[in-house]
Amino acid sequence: MPFYSDEIVEEVRSRNDIVDVISQYVKLHRRGSNYVGLCPFHNEKTGSFSVSAGKQMYYCFGCGAGGNVFTFLMNYENETFPEALQELADRAGITLPKREPTREERERADRKSRLLEIQKEAATYYYALLRGERGRQAHEYFRKRALSDETMRRFGLGYSDKYSDDLYRYLKSRGYEDALLKDSGLVTFDEKRGGHDKFWNRAMFPIMDVRGRVIGFGGRVMGEGEPKYLNSPETPVFDKSRNLYALNLARATKRSGMLLCEGYMDVIALHQAGFDNAVASLGTAFTVGHASLLKRYTKEVYLTFDSDGAGIKAALRAIPILKEAGLSAKVIHMEPYKDPDEFIKALGAQEFEKRIGEAENSFFFELRVLEQNYDMRDPESKTAFHNEVARRLLSFEGELERENYITATAERYRIGYEQLRRLVNTLGARGAGQRMPQEQTRLKSGMEHKKKREDGSEKAQKLLLTWLADEPGLFEEIRGEISPDDFADGLYRRVAQMLYAQHEAGAGNPADIISSFADEEQQRQAAELFHATLPRLDSPQEREKALRDVTARVKRGSLEAKKARMDVTNLDDLQRFIDAARGK
Repeated sequence: MPFYSDEIVEEVRSRNDIVDVISQYVKLHRRGSNYVGLCPFHNEKTGSFSVSAGKQMYYCFGCGAGGNVFTFLMNYENETFPEALQELADRAGITLPKREPTREERERADRKSRLLEIQKEAATYYYALLRGERGRQAHEYFRKRALSDETMRRFGLGYSDKYSDDLYRYLKSRGYEDALLKDSGLVTFDEKRGGHDKFWNRAMFPIMDVRGRVIGFGGRVMGEGEPKYLNSPETPVFDKSRNLYALNLARATKRSGMLLCEGYMDVIALHQAGFDNAVASLGTAFTVGHASLLKRYTKEVYLTFDSDGAGIKAALRAIPILKEAGLSAKVIHMEPYKDPDEFIKALGAQEFEKRIGEAENSFFFELRVLEQNYDMRDPESKTAFHNEVARRLLSFEGELERENYITATAERYRIGYEQLRRLVNTLGARGAGQRMPQEQTRLKSGMEHKKKREDGSEKAQKLLLTWLADEPGLFEEIRGEISPDDFADGLYRRVAQMLYAQHEAGAGNPADIISSFADEEQQRQAAELFHATLPRLDSPQEREKALRDVTARVKRGSLEAKKARMDVTNLDDLQRFIDAARGK
């Protein structure tokens, strides 16, 4: 990278084992020589995220995210390369040399800083409007929701004016240009109306990151209008899947565990009642990123989702994500009330404290919801339920934990312990463990990754690069047959040249190759070249044949590319092509 010497970058990278670093964010399980887990860059229920200790790289076979330890922090924490380098240097106890930031760094940092300034300016403006005559309706709304002046101040609540270009005109008067306002997510532009506000005539909830900086907003419409609730779009400073509402306050709590809510008002009501460990997702489904964020501050999460059907479904979606992140999950029941806000108003903080103490184990919550789908008076339906219970008990990987849950489940549902245990073991032997369908969304970085169809030559080149990285001894076996020039122009050849150069220097370091690319998409593509699925070879003969086939396909692709570029009227070009085809 251009900001520090290659030696410094490599020292920091080599002193930070990628498995150790990623394990702080993602729960990894060993599988062979690699580690696997749920990808933090897209939503999935079955782990397709692979981390290689040998290559010091990661790659997701679901969404295509990949890179080295720097790439991971840059994508996960939304950091620049220098920021990721500094964080990893601090982690390894390395003092980086002082340097002046580059023009590109200064421009990027300045733009991000100005976008944060705009969010702060908007929050200050909304805050002032709420406390004036124009914000009277919103102020009355908050009062009717039983919020004190202190609570409104603490959460920075505000109001967006009924005129749809009010904030736009205010921010323009403060000197912010249209291009920056467009990127802020607060202003929308079209040909007819020009610049107009994203939020107008709404009670406003500033959203802050863990450092207390305003990064976006939520707004509740005053009177009639749709949508009832509106949130800022994602921007360079606002990523919904990487932030939680009020975590900047909840992170300082002295209470054990975190209360996970659905809405802003639930969080605010709980904080006002003394439960300063309440947070909420930001108008989006709970994600792996949210769980990883919570894991930094707690080991136990209490779900306080609405008691209606939608709330139950949301809880069922969140539970496996929390478990996979290594967090304990419990469910708080608020019947006969819908949500924490209603509960607190009706029964008070002391009763809610009791409900926390009575929170239900998330596994038994899942079984209780599941049981509603079966007629327990019918023997056939009851047997089907017991089979499904046994199948779900297989989700506990640890033998002791699984045994404890078998015992507790047998007691709860009056099933013979030995019968249930045998059923679990029988289903386990058949490979009937619970698998959930995978849901994929866009990469956290904002890139839409669509795997293009590869031709045979590209597949062979990728396979050979992966094989060479895994088994450096292959370089001697293909010496004289395949050179970097036999790989396709562009990324394939650049990666091959660096890998060959590393081997000649007596090193083999695919993760260092990733560091040579500044562009995130190129880093992902380079990582993909080292993660082809190698064939299973049971004998030396099979291995030799597979290597011959791969090298032959790479060479054939190289000759076809040269032939396509060749000037047939040039006799020298023609002779060189004939010599290459003959292997001279």
